[in-house]
Amino acid sequence: MEYSYLGKSGLKVSRLCLGTMNFGPETEEKEAFKIMDAALDAGINFFDTANVYGRDRKGWTEEIIGRWFQQGGGRREKVVLATKVYGDMKNENDGPNAGSGLSAYKIRRHLDASLKRLQTDHIELYQMHHIDRNVSWDELWGVFESVVDRGQVDYIGSSNFAGWHIAVAQAEAKARRFLGLVSEQHLYNLNERSAELEVLPAAQALGLGVIPWSPLAGGLLGRNALAGTGSRSARAKEKVEQNRAKLEQFAALSRELGEKEDVIALAWVLSHPAVTAPIIGPRTLEQLEDALRVPEVKLTDDVLARLNEIFPGPGKPAPEAYAW
Repeated sequence: MEYSYLGKSGLKVSRLCLGTMNFGPETEEKEAFKIMDAALDAGINFFDTANVYGRDRKGWTEEIIGRWFQQGGGRREKVVLATKVYGDMKNENDGPNAGSGLSAYKIRRHLDASLKRLQTDHIELYQMHHIDRNVSWDELWGVFESVVDRGQVDYIGSSNFAGWHIAVAQAEAKARRFLGLVSEQHLYNLNERSAELEVLPAAQALGLGVIPWSPLAGGLLGRNALAGTGSRSARAKEKVEQNRAKLEQFAALSRELGEKEDVIALAWVLSHPAVTAPIIGPRTLEQLEDALRVPEVKLTDDVLARLNEIFPGPGKPAPEAYAW
């Protein structure tokens, strides 16, 4: 496994991040334990979750990870753990402060609840799951400074931020002489490249590592997309039909290279210099094993050019992408 610093921090993480959103609703606990053990054995030390994961049973995924940690064997000590705050945890005790969003009140309460579910006393990377336009950066950096000072959190990250949100956040943190954000978790894949306009350039310029979520576009770029076996909903099937021409070209190129589509799609995401680690979300041990080869797959300039032809992005960052 290859490793990289997370942004300009001194934290080293694996070039693949284990996403756990399927644990509980899609993957039963015993299988989730096997996947986490296998990931750790393969050198993946970067695990990502969120307090809302678990679908109708929010917090379920964190509970599964917590029980896995309690098996011992150095599991907790070997993992760089990332979780998130923002979503509505439907806690009746929150009263009028229930609902999605960020506030000092919510962050402290939800962090304590995550730590309890995860059965740990600290989190390496605590991420805002979304921007909250109603909360000032004075309030946010104030509460994040306090949880870092208490040793509950090591680093702060963002997710689903616009480029200008990242720029403002870092400027406000610098004014307080606080480290600020070390990472941005963002939607990025061959079929959705709008992050190349402003988010990726902002992250590179300001020293954030980028952690792409949905690098396979919800299965659209997977090996079974055209066959239909990977589609679990009418919406997913509709997206395949909308993109069939591109997907057929992609499948042909993958066959030519002797690789599966998902391996090529992940390797492409990983090839961007702003990217630290794409999130892989295996539902089974077999899917994890297939993904482990990705850091070894190096795409040539010719292959990258052909992928750009099949899945054209904006071409350049803003404003050159649409102006001079």
